[in-house]
Amino acid sequence: MRAERHSGVEPTEDGPPQGLGRSALLREVAEQLRDERKRLERQSDWRVIASAEQDIAADIAAEARRRLQEAVARRAQEARAPAAEGEHQRFSVLFRVQHFGLLVSTLALIITGLPLRYAETEWAHAFFRWIGGVPVQAATHRAGAGLLIAVGAFHMCYIVFSREGRRELMALIPRPKDVLDLFRNLAYFVGLARERPKFDRFSYVEKFDYWAVYWGIVIMVGSGLLLWSPELAMRHLPKYILDISQVVHSDEALLAATAIIVWHFYNTHLNPDSFPMNWAWLTGRISKEDLREHHPLEYDRYYGSAEGHQSTGESPE
Repeated sequence: MRAERHSGVEPTEDGPPQGLGRSALLREVAEQLRDERKRLERQSDWRVIASAEQDIAADIAAEARRRLQEAVARRAQEARAPAAEGEHQRFSVLFRVQHFGLLVSTLALIITGLPLRYAETEWAHAFFRWIGGVPVQAATHRAGAGLLIAVGAFHMCYIVFSREGRRELMALIPRPKDVLDLFRNLAYFVGLARERPKFDRFSYVEKFDYWAVYWGIVIMVGSGLLLWSPELAMRHLPKYILDISQVVHSDEALLAATAIIVWHFYNTHLNPDSFPMNWAWLTGRISKEDLREHHPLEYDRYYGSAEGHQSTGESPE
């Protein structure tokens, strides 16, 4: 009792002494205040950092846009410039833009479509996980299909309404000479002919590439539109049409991918004459030497034996 009087702490029936309870409560409040202050300080620091990061990101994006615009302007100026001495302007800017759109749409369709054909394989599962799931794959595939349809529609207008397009179409129409060139080329490959056939603006290989794209677009777009909205298709068509469309779409996609990788990429880029790349699909230009070697009839039409004509990218009138 004496100790309790000296300490001034009165015991309670429900818990610790009241003096000790107030002290613990004050310490707890003080700790909470310190924690809150630290939290606010950290939050303030993160706000400053986030603001700085936003400013830096905006500066980087602005610089990237500036450099991209400069690169596009430089490429456009180079494309409009006349071919340098020793070069021939073979493809126009409009021709190359269509080819680039076809390239992007086709690659997008192949990359996102083949995993559906082999959906039960492990690599397909890994692809779907990597791309973000089937919804992302489906949206990307349909975006590629939309671009392919747009390129096809634009090209139809190009070959109908533009003089350049009509000229290119006439040069791409198969003729009896192409059949003879095929057999002459085979004879040259097996040693039965001393010289290769002389090709004009487009050889039978390039014509095959061109018309194969037409066939592929008709098959892929036609069957793909039915598969895009099967409910709508089933309202007007029997189910077996949809089943046939699915098989045709899948098989034609595999055929197109194989033809592009094995046939087109090799003949255009990977063969020894062009390896590692034929840059004409980007610049539209080839050397006069390559033109004389691979398209001698076109070379003669432009330059003859004395190279007296100026390269304009158009057939001489």
